Amino acid sequence: MATITDGQGPQETPNTQDTRQTKKETRAERKERERLLKYYSASQWTLIWWRFRRHRAAMVAAAVLAIMAVLGIFAEFVAPYGPTTRDTKYIDGAPQIPLFCDHNGCSLRPFIHGVKTERDSVTLRAISVPDPETRVFVNFFVSGERTRLLGLFPTTIHLFGLDDPKAKIHLWGTDDLGRDVFSRTMYATRTSLSIGTLGVLISFVLALVIGGTAGFFGGMIDNVIQRITEIIRVVPIIPLYMGLAAAMPKEWSTTQVYFAMTLILGLFGWPTLARRVRSQLLSIRNEDYVVAATLAGAKPSRIIGQHMLPSFTSFIIVDLVISFPYMILSETALSFVGLGLRPPTVSWGVLLQQAQSIRAIEQTPWLFIPAVFVVVAVLAFTVIGDGLRDAADPYGGK
Repeated sequence: MATITDGQGPQETPNTQDTRQTKKETRAERKERERLLKYYSASQWTLIWWRFRRHRAAMVAAAVLAIMAVLGIFAEFVAPYGPTTRDTKYIDGAPQIPLFCDHNGCSLRPFIHGVKTERDSVTLRAISVPDPETRVFVNFFVSGERTRLLGLFPTTIHLFGLDDPKAKIHLWGTDDLGRDVFSRTMYATRTSLSIGTLGVLISFVLALVIGGTAGFFGGMIDNVIQRITEIIRVVPIIPLYMGLAAAMPKEWSTTQVYFAMTLILGLFGWPTLARRVRSQLLSIRNEDYVVAATLAGAKPSRIIGQHMLPSFTSFIIVDLVISFPYMILSETALSFVGLGLRPPTVSWGVLLQQAQSIRAIEQTPWLFIPAVFVVVAVLAFTVIGDGLRDAADPYGGK
């Protein structure tokens, strides 16, 4: 019998308890078997993603970059004003931080103080200072300047603004022409990140094609490609960009200059990755699986793309991710010294070019805010590169 009674109701026998324990253990074993089946049947990219998710620092860095990318993509919506819009009543103005309380009391709605003009007692120059006796409340999803979201959809809605349509809010202050630093930084984020992305994609494709061809075929093809690579590597970058900047026609639009800058960065950024791809392919081109694929009649492009390149994915990923901050720093540095993008185009380098004077350091330190974006982006890409390297390494992690 499965149960016995003692006048107080049915009780389980030892056999029943053993049966339920066996079922419980079987259920646990089934879950473990399903987990192992899911693990061993997963693709390489799925395994990389699972391992990458456990790298907390890399996930935080990825989230930061995602936020920066969203801010740049939707700059027309996030920024209250255009990159060239001027506020002549608030030139070289300090950042206006939204408040909830001041000496007149507190409010549930954020507000900023109005602006009034005073005369500097030392330089006798007219300056704009906050007026603590006036309040202008901040609203969200307000109607403002007409722009084109993503360059396609006309809109007048902005993320935030002020109740008074004649008043303007400058979260990060203004420059010497009265242009809003916050708005210009949002537009510059899109420009700098997109240049880095397009430049890396161009150099990445060139590196895989050129390095893969040299490493797979070897011989005379490899020698010719390596000589070309060495010539490109020894070209001095700064004089080259000086000559190219001078050669760009003055009548070119900002869009043409932008694509020219991206193309130049991509065309001269592939040699390092190409040499690493070549060295890896040279070391594995005589492996059994490569010989078997060759004897089976597979095309060289399929052998390289389907069999050889995936064997050192971690190296490719790390080089690819590290190339992003290199491209961003290159554009920033060149624009900073006046060899890259030029106004009215805005990028991090163009904005920092305005902050390279002693006067800016002393009187308008908020013009250096774009430098924070550069540092954060470079650090984020570096941390993501470390996380992807650990995730792509089949012998790393736990």
